[in-house]
Amino acid sequence: MQHGPHPVVSRREGWWIAVLTAVFGLWLVLWALVVPAFQAPDEPAHFDAAVHVATGSGWPAPGTLHVSNAVLAAQQEQASGDASTWSTMSELLAAHPGDSATVNQMTQHPPTAYAVDALVLRALHYGSLRWDHALVALRLVDALLVTPLALLAWAAVRRVTRSPRSALLAPIALFATPQLASIGASVTNDAPVLLLGGTVVWLAARILTGDLRTRTLLALGVVTAALVWTKGTGLPAVPFTAVVALVAGAGVLSVGRRVVRTVVLLGTTAVLGCWWWVHNLVTYHRLQPDGYAAIRPPADFPPGEQPSAVHFADVSWGTIARTFWGSPGQRAQVSIGDLLTAVLTIVAIVVVLVWAFRRPRTGPDTRAAAWSLLVFPALLLALQTASSARAYLDTTQVAGTQGRYLFPALLALVVLSALAWRRIPRTERGRGALATGVAVIAPAIGIYGLAVVSAWFWNAARGPLTSTGIARYEASGPVPFALVAGVAVVVAVGLTLAVVQVARDRLPGGTAHLDRSTDV
Repeated sequence: MQHGPHPVVSRREGWWIAVLTAVFGLWLVLWALVVPAFQAPDEPAHFDAAVHVATGSGWPAPGTLHVSNAVLAAQQEQASGDASTWSTMSELLAAHPGDSATVNQMTQHPPTAYAVDALVLRALHYGSLRWDHALVALRLVDALLVTPLALLAWAAVRRVTRSPRSALLAPIALFATPQLASIGASVTNDAPVLLLGGTVVWLAARILTGDLRTRTLLALGVVTAALVWTKGTGLPAVPFTAVVALVAGAGVLSVGRRVVRTVVLLGTTAVLGCWWWVHNLVTYHRLQPDGYAAIRPPADFPPGEQPSAVHFADVSWGTIARTFWGSPGQRAQVSIGDLLTAVLTIVAIVVVLVWAFRRPRTGPDTRAAAWSLLVFPALLLALQTASSARAYLDTTQVAGTQGRYLFPALLALVVLSALAWRRIPRTERGRGALATGVAVIAPAIGIYGLAVVSAWFWNAARGPLTSTGIARYEASGPVPFALVAGVAVVVAVGLTLAVVQVARDRLPGGTAHLDRSTDV
């Protein structure tokens, strides 16, 4: 498992990853501008929570926060479709004071992300902003937070595979998940979770591949603590990092030394990150109280009807697959297609399970690293399923299943996929063809997802965007359509250049600058 010295990144490789990171950031900006206000998953609740903190309303007990009348009024204005008549935040708060009867479930989470959003709103003097501009400002901040995910994906794959070409494909692969862009470019507490979860995986990859320095271990503890400050979906990172610390260094460090390192890691995480969860245990006697308790009270199954494992599995599978790959929209009403998401899910799972954990034909043995990285997404999936099953038995509803809940471990899945796919071809020509295929297909899925979303929201779900759809955007979009088109062109050019680069590097006798490894 010890990889030894790692090659120095060339200036050319560094330039390409800088370009791809910038393009990924602009891709997120594009989604922030295209998806209408309040149409991203749970966005009204997230925005309302940020406004509550910005106005000094505090952070009440789970299930007791209610959506402000001002935010409900903003949603009503949004439905009118004419942005020229929309109010500023100050006007909304003055004309519609107080809170509604609608429960905002977000106080089941730590207030960290919303405190950051509140600071941003205050720094921008949000009262003078039209409400949709205040919302887009928070979207752009979240997009900025998620942008480094491309760099982290490259760094983690580069570290584990030692393949520059596979590492270059890692940020390109992120475009294959329209849901990632939709979530990462919305007002949400998932944005910092994506950044911190990606950093946890990158640091874990370094440790698993021989970086046994104490400062790296402590950095992993600090980042994991910051992750669990932000959202409960970060909690599975704690046992994951413990596994990493116990496994890393086998054959170099004694068992006792690895146990001590694990204790140090967990102690750092606990000291810095446990405050919210201890508060919950002391106050509510639960690790995370249910913010939906008032919305989904306990209920009995109808007479003659019993819980169905088949029904639960069917709904859970379909929902997780759809909302992992691409089902943007406030109520997940938009989808890139059930068949497409099912095929993508099946192919991804089969390829990883069959090839990611094999002994490599050449190079260092990555099996221990691969099995360790699998722990993070497996825990997230297991805990989500257990929570959803408990809710199903209590309320008769299959709820709480979302593919985006796996996003804290997204980079672990990217690394496992990189290990798997690069082992399928047996020839250099086959490796190059597969790399080019991935470089073409991944962005194509993302662009298709953006086209579906654009048509759904701006063109009445009727095919490609037309002049009528553009006119609708001009009437109620946050910026002129020309700016959106300009960003789209830059993204398209950047992705095209990246695909051409991957294709050139596969040609026999071509440049082949990006990858000199024998197991690509």
